[in-house]
Amino acid sequence: VNKYRSHFGSSGCIAQSPCPAIKMVAPDLLWECVKNQSCFIKKRKNFPVMTSEPGNLCGVNKFQFSGLASKNVLGLDAKKAGKKESIVLTTRSKKESRQYRPGVMLVTTGIKKGKKQGPEQLKKIIGATWNRPELLDMALKKYKKIKQSFRKRKVAKKAA
Repeated sequence: VNKYRSHFGSSGCIAQSPCPAIKMVAPDLLWECVKNQSCFIKKRKNFPVMTSEPGNLCGVNKFQFSGLASKNVLGLDAKKAGKKESIVLTTRSKKESRQYRPGVMLVTTGIKKGKKQGPEQLKKIIGATWNRPELLDMALKKYKKIKQSFRKRKVAKKAA
């Protein structure tokens, strides 16, 4: 078994290099780097700093809700494809191989829109398999607001 991996160098020659074990930076350090300088930050006068990063449940620029710096990511969003509207739960992958690849680090799961099935599915995913159950109440409130946003307003026609 060869512990060295062959790859082409910048000169086009095959080089032998050991496969280093990649380690992630501490979440606190990553947050200090990202909290004021991120492409997701939305700043307005007389309003708290908001963010549109994936995996941020409340949209507030805080370490507690961060989808970039936190190891435990939880996001709930509405997704629209044509006329079809769906609710999507975003979490961080549990697989070790995906933790270091930003493109596949986040996993999206479709949530049912039924009156009982949706909240039950959220409780099952967040309460049983996820280690931040304190965000369950916020996720259920956001789920309810997203469902209400899907309702179409009825336009009253005036009688002529």
